[in-house]
Amino acid sequence: MTSETSPIVREAITEAIEGHRNQLLQLSHRIGTNPELAFEEFQASAMVADVLEQAGFDVERGAYGLPTAIEAAFGNGDCTVALVAEYDALPGIGHGCGHNVIAGAAVGAALALKGVADALNLRVKLLGAPAEEKGGGKILMLERGAWDDADFSLMVHGFTGPQLPCEAFTAQSLEHLNVTFTGRTAHAAAAPHEGINAADAATLAQVALGLLRQQLKPGIVIASFIENGGAASNIIPGRTDLQVEVRASEENDWIETSARVRACLEGAALASGCQVDIRQSEKPYAPMLHHPDIARYWDGNIADLGYQIEAPAGSGGGGSTDMGNISQYLPSIHPCVVFKGSEAVPHTVEFAEAAVSPAGDKAVIDGALALALTVANVAADGELLASLRRLRIERSALASRKGEDAAVLSEAARACLPMRRSR
Repeated sequence: MTSETSPIVREAITEAIEGHRNQLLQLSHRIGTNPELAFEEFQASAMVADVLEQAGFDVERGAYGLPTAIEAAFGNGDCTVALVAEYDALPGIGHGCGHNVIAGAAVGAALALKGVADALNLRVKLLGAPAEEKGGGKILMLERGAWDDADFSLMVHGFTGPQLPCEAFTAQSLEHLNVTFTGRTAHAAAAPHEGINAADAATLAQVALGLLRQQLKPGIVIASFIENGGAASNIIPGRTDLQVEVRASEENDWIETSARVRACLEGAALASGCQVDIRQSEKPYAPMLHHPDIARYWDGNIADLGYQIEAPAGSGGGGSTDMGNISQYLPSIHPCVVFKGSEAVPHTVEFAEAAVSPAGDKAVIDGALALALTVANVAADGELLASLRRLRIERSALASRKGEDAAVLSEAARACLPMRRSR
């Protein structure tokens, strides 16, 4: 796998990003200092749309039925790349995950690629996706066809610590469950025999989940807490509510663990005589699957920009993202770019401050440059492009059999993956 991007193309990309430097940093700072929560990113999405519209992109606001989603496209090339921007914030913390940097870098890459789209036979598409922190906006967009015309997709996430290789920046599956046990309320002293104790069911469930943890592979996480356990000591509760989440780095591990968690919950209901209702509170996030060839191009480009790549002792990154669902559907990468000089930990106020500091600004510019250069590498790699196009044809064929394929998947997998793709 080799790709020699024309020096003229590389120079044009570099000059374009430098020419837009002030505009990109202003965009990052405006989003970063005006945080908006999931599905409420009206100002942020408008800012991103305005910049791209003014640059000549064909922009759709409120794309795919989501008021704060956008789609911006330019060019008529045979290869379509989908750059991804995020812009939602965390409650009480603001942009503690640096989504303002993600948005600025994605917009910068799109603007840089616009000028070389004809030379690369490229169609550039930016998807502004809401609600990564809670709600899975990308999953909703994916189900509605946002990536159907794309050959590959990529984005970059801010980070602190060592600059990890792309494939080492991992993300786990994440499934949230709302669990309700329903029994029968009774007076604990006068008529305990009339009650069916829903709190017993929650207790049994917690014990069963605790015992299950002993049998899990390293890296699989089950977390739970009782949200509602009763009202008074002399009342046998007829209802309890439990919150459960399941995380795993491998899709099959997640699906198997999810099934075992459900068995624990159903067993607790059976043992206590209660009924149980298990609901996903939101679309589950899939593990991140980096395309190795695209990942290697990213690693080369970020290293050329002066970032020393260090392989972690174990898995790197962690956390969960709905970009994992995109990566399960089409070739994708989701690398990190470090905030040089910052030791702030993501999902903290300190990280939000770093995201609008000089360290965050450098990540915007370097992230945009590495993204755009990586796209140019892919566009110049005839063998890789051919394989990406074959995969897109296979996905189109799969779409006609979607219902049949889904029938053999678990409930959790069906909810997460609109269809599987071949490697």
